[in-house]
Amino acid sequence: MHVHEVPGSWLAHPFWRASFKLADAKQLAQLQAAVPHVVIDTSKGVDVEAPPQTEVAYLDDVEVQDSPGEVPPAAVVLRTEGAARVAPASFQDEVVRASRIVAQSRSAMQSMFQDVRLGKAVDAEHCLPLVDDITSSVARNPGAIVSLARLKTSDDYTYMHSVAVCALMVTLSRQLGLNEADTREAGLAGLVHDLGKAMMPPDVLNKPGALTPEEFAIMKGHPEAGHRMLVEAKGVGAVPLDVCLHHHEKVNGKGYPKGLRGDEISLFAKMGAVCDVYDAITSNRPYKAGWDPAESITKMAQWAKDGHFDERIFQAFVKSIGIYPTGSMVKLKSGRLAIVLEQGEASLLKPVVKVFYSTKASEPIPPELLDLARSADEIASREAPSAWGFKDLDSLWLPPEVR
Repeated sequence: MHVHEVPGSWLAHPFWRASFKLADAKQLAQLQAAVPHVVIDTSKGVDVEAPPQTEVAYLDDVEVQDSPGEVPPAAVVLRTEGAARVAPASFQDEVVRASRIVAQSRSAMQSMFQDVRLGKAVDAEHCLPLVDDITSSVARNPGAIVSLARLKTSDDYTYMHSVAVCALMVTLSRQLGLNEADTREAGLAGLVHDLGKAMMPPDVLNKPGALTPEEFAIMKGHPEAGHRMLVEAKGVGAVPLDVCLHHHEKVNGKGYPKGLRGDEISLFAKMGAVCDVYDAITSNRPYKAGWDPAESITKMAQWAKDGHFDERIFQAFVKSIGIYPTGSMVKLKSGRLAIVLEQGEASLLKPVVKVFYSTKASEPIPPELLDLARSADEIASREAPSAWGFKDLDSLWLPPEVR
């Protein structure tokens, strides 16, 4: 058989490659011990034997009672009895799990960028297990890995920016109702969209200050540099190629490298533009500290009105991460300051927060969880932590195992 996909976490099984020929008993034993099912490509290898009537084939998570022969090749997923689908998880539980994915992804992206600098060809298939891990985390709790990926140092920004944009692209894809295949391609696009930066001069890429016009002209070459590499790469489809080349285009025609306008820019490139900018402005960079998430959403809303983003895509993005994303500091009408922990189920204006400071008494108060959907209190304003002299509030929403 030809294994088309090994589902589940790439940390939980010994197969780095997601697609390979199943040729010996040892591989079969490893698969059976590690995962409950695999996806096979019947156009490249033998099909399964006709299953008993009690087995069920799944196609895109919809049960199909007909025989597998009536399901298109490369789409037959056999699940063992009792295999569970991705189940929702609490924010606190998923943050712990997502922290392991983020740690592993840091090493993977460092290796990929290093390979590019050494002139090695990119093998995008190696990225797919990581994309699948991130997608599964988003499915369990969309806020966890998105919030974690935002926390990066200026030193590892280039690597972790790609991971963050991948998570944001998957989250936005789900909000837009894209199918599983398109969501996966969008995630892969986020992971490789900035590979061209590996070819930029390090002194320009990591400059701790504003770029000169000449330096900015050099940096504007990274989309085309990345696109050239991906054209020569293995396993890169049209969506990652498009997002890599066009994620700096603007709907008003003032972007680069082509100056595309409006509908000349694809849906996926418009998504990439929003996700790329959000992570860039909320992250610590060599030349500036990241902005508060809620402040960033406010600024991006204005940029959308000015024609930087597609407004429909931007509104969907806000719905996917919240008006007050996790980690935002807000002031409540009661006069208390709080950190947003998780989005509310019923309203973007009523997240779950943790109060920690009284502005009336001008002193810290014992931290307390507060679900604004079940409270008479409500958000009065967003606040910048720097304006209050707070330097590190992440400990208020990160569990002890992650801090």
